[in-house]
Amino acid sequence: YRVAKYAQENMGVPIRVAHAPKTIDNDLPLPSEIRTFGYETARDLGSQIVINIMEDALTGQRWYFVVAMGRKAGHLAMGIGKSSGATVTLIPEEWRNRKVRLQEVVDILVTSILRRKAEGKEHGVAVLAEGLVEYMDASDLEVLADAERDEHGHIRLSEINFGEIIKNTVRAELLKMGTDMRIVNKDLGYELRCATPNAFDIDYTRSLGQAAVDYLLNGGSNATITIQKDQVVAIPFDEMMDPNTGRTEVRMVNVDSFTFQSAYKFMIRLRKEHADDDMLIARMASFTNLSAEQFMTRYGYLMEAAPRPF
Repeated sequence: YRVAKYAQENMGVPIRVAHAPKTIDNDLPLPSEIRTFGYETARDLGSQIVINIMEDALTGQRWYFVVAMGRKAGHLAMGIGKSSGATVTLIPEEWRNRKVRLQEVVDILVTSILRRKAEGKEHGVAVLAEGLVEYMDASDLEVLADAERDEHGHIRLSEINFGEIIKNTVRAELLKMGTDMRIVNKDLGYELRCATPNAFDIDYTRSLGQAAVDYLLNGGSNATITIQKDQVVAIPFDEMMDPNTGRTEVRMVNVDSFTFQSAYKFMIRLRKEHADDDMLIARMASFTNLSAEQFMTRYGYLMEAAPRPF
């Protein structure tokens, strides 16, 4: 688009451009029901991998922390977590306009582990969006201060062993309370970008490709081609740009949507309604060196039953 714009404005050379929305991150600023191609294939493969990992977690009686790609938005992590039935999934959007705090991530995972133990289960899988690092307070991760960055100033997330950091911090927190748990960290990264397209993406891209060619042959240009309600809709590039950065806006996960709220309810974690469940709190506390009252003081903020400490 920028090349075509430069050629037109500076050289008088018209170049018509049509874009088919492509990214496994599913984060282009399109209507919420419109997928970007590649996402469904990546979700398919990621889900199958996590399902296999869940079986290994059960067999080995341990936890896995799986970090999924997604620099800014948590669509892929949430899609993988929900469709695989992962124990808990964390994405940066859950923090809304707050900084993601390392301790809060750790506390959510610690209490998810303890809640599973209270149910008699010593295993689980947590899916973490790699974008959590991007929104994390730098003071929480000293390693970020010297992290390698790309030409846009973004942290090279592949250079940050986020899963290892979380694993070690969670284990240390559990050990401090007198509980041990075997945890394995795993990255779901480039293998998701190289998968053979699934049937949905093959069908989808054939339609998008024909629609893009027809759009150009009919004189159209400078737009992203979408298919909405089985009709071709071209969205001008200018409508997709962030006026402050000059780059494409990022579509984040809508945490108020039914899709997210449904996923949230399937997760094994502390929620607001657990604040009055004295039996659950006592059972979880019994796996630590904390009393039920001390447990509520320490983790009550996760249930909105105590002030947020951050």
